[in-house]
Amino acid sequence: KTKYSKLIFRKSDTIPEELHQMVQESFLTLREHNCFFQDLVRIKGKDFLTPVSRILIGNPGCTYKYLNTRLFTVPWPTESYDIKYCSPQIRDACKALMRLNDYLHIETVKALQGQNLFENKEIKDPAVIDRKQNFATSLMEQGFASKDQNSLCVPEDDRSLKNRTSYNLTLLNYMDPLQMLYLKQEPYFGMGNMAVSWHHDENLVERSAVAVYSYSCEDSSVQESNEQELKGRDPAVWHVGLKVAWDIETPGLAVPLHQGDIYLMLDDLNMTHQHCVLAGLSPRFSSTHRVADSSRGTLEYILGQCELALQNLQTDSDSMALSLKSLETAVVKQVEEIHNEVEFEWLRQFWFQGKRYLKCTDWWLKPMAKLEEFWRKLEIMTSLVLSEVRKEQQIEEQRNETINCFLLLLKERQKLRKEWTAR
Repeated sequence: KTKYSKLIFRKSDTIPEELHQMVQESFLTLREHNCFFQDLVRIKGKDFLTPVSRILIGNPGCTYKYLNTRLFTVPWPTESYDIKYCSPQIRDACKALMRLNDYLHIETVKALQGQNLFENKEIKDPAVIDRKQNFATSLMEQGFASKDQNSLCVPEDDRSLKNRTSYNLTLLNYMDPLQMLYLKQEPYFGMGNMAVSWHHDENLVERSAVAVYSYSCEDSSVQESNEQELKGRDPAVWHVGLKVAWDIETPGLAVPLHQGDIYLMLDDLNMTHQHCVLAGLSPRFSSTHRVADSSRGTLEYILGQCELALQNLQTDSDSMALSLKSLETAVVKQVEEIHNEVEFEWLRQFWFQGKRYLKCTDWWLKPMAKLEEFWRKLEIMTSLVLSEVRKEQQIEEQRNETINCFLLLLKERQKLRKEWTAR
């Protein structure tokens, strides 16, 4: 109650049966279409394949980065976006997960407001209580129908609450533990086999919630195991493990997860605590809904950065020759940083692993072609800087400052190109 108060657990029988059916069918559809992939992630300069297979589904143009790997969303059906799926079944699966996303958003808002009202019970101002209850009611009236969360009418005081609960994507996970040759043992509390080691979720909006729907394909062998007298956790059943970060004195927590159970990690729990996933015996899917930090991770953002960089490129109306408007160090630095970002955070990341998602949709191909066009212009701008700094009429002090700044970014580019070629 004191150390894990921001972990909220919902058993499957509290969730609408229709939603269970849609979501569980979507998991199986995506597996049948071979849409789950192991990610090649980079830890301390070395590449590792994740034991868990994943797919990212969410708002069009959103990405999610973890362990130096950027995943690109398979977009769920969103009004005003033209999204072509490889099959109607995949479209239905994405739509079901968007419905789940909306449902979890409402449940998270209710859970957070319930905690706030409980924690602030000494506040008797009826206006505050009424406003909060009205907001929760307006959300509830929408049910879990597929609506754009951003279209909700939110009172000013509740903006922060909405920003921290409006999930923009879900990272789906799938693992069959019996297919794994080796699973690490949980090292601190003797909790058994781990499917995912202790970690914080990365790249999230500060103090944002995480909501997880768990679906383990339980069979009779698991039921038999449940009947045995066991000390500690039942090794046949999947669990989520939690512990206080950098603290192994406080007892860890292992919560069993059955078909259709949900848990919510509210407020700053993801920062103050670490969590792991403890493997059972049966295959398991999970849908982990997050508020990904989209400040630098959306298609809209990177296209905006490209437009900003190209403001320094001009074309002569007569000769059509290209030239730079400014050679100021700050301008050159900004353009070359954007050049590196486009190449290494987007193009190389996508073509390294993102093309796997062509099994679901080709939505990202046009944006990537557009980014490649921008990248070619950025390469021309780099050449133009080199040409200009070779000219002797440049003021020496300004020339040296530009070269020093420029050289650092070119060395970084060369180093990263070598690393990506090796990968």
